[in-house]
Amino acid sequence: MRLLFSFFLLGAIMCCTAQKTYQMGEIKTPKGDILVWLYDETTNHKKSFIQLATEGYWDSLTFNRVIPDFVVQGGCPDTPEGFNDPEYLLAPEFNDALQHVYGAVGAGRDGNPKKLSARCQFYIVQNKEGEHRLDGDYTVFGKVIKGMDVVDAIVSVQRDSIDQPLTPISLDVNIVTKTADELRNLGVLPE
Repeated sequence: MRLLFSFFLLGAIMCCTAQKTYQMGEIKTPKGDILVWLYDETTNHKKSFIQLATEGYWDSLTFNRVIPDFVVQGGCPDTPEGFNDPEYLLAPEFNDALQHVYGAVGAGRDGNPKKLSARCQFYIVQNKEGEHRLDGDYTVFGKVIKGMDVVDAIVSVQRDSIDQPLTPISLDVNIVTKTADELRNLGVLPE
């Protein structure tokens, strides 16, 4: 009986000390690492980002568009015909509470009338004032919680006339798990 009680007590202690964990995006670049909080409010975009990162989709791609005081954009490059592969299109998930503030992570898209996201492409807002003209037109699905200094360094590289870096900025996108304590140590309070 004492042994059974000890196992019960140990289980109760382990249960109470277990911390909630959070899946986050981690973008490794030659300029440093970027940690991205993925919003639960944009379920399909979060799920898509996790899937593509886990599959290594972006690991052979680059930040192919960098514009100071605007965005850094990575993933599949723009094409003249736009994005027409249904496998890589997502319905928008606009949310008035998720805006294009400094560090917002959004899904790229072409000019399609349904405002479908190109899930193979993402951008990070680098303008410290935000880019609110994009609100309601592009889905924001995350926010940089560590590494905006890296984004600022990326946007400052030399680029050509179409805003492509002269020296490619490679991507290595992963999904990492952080505990509430780890996030607090980064200065982020979990929602």
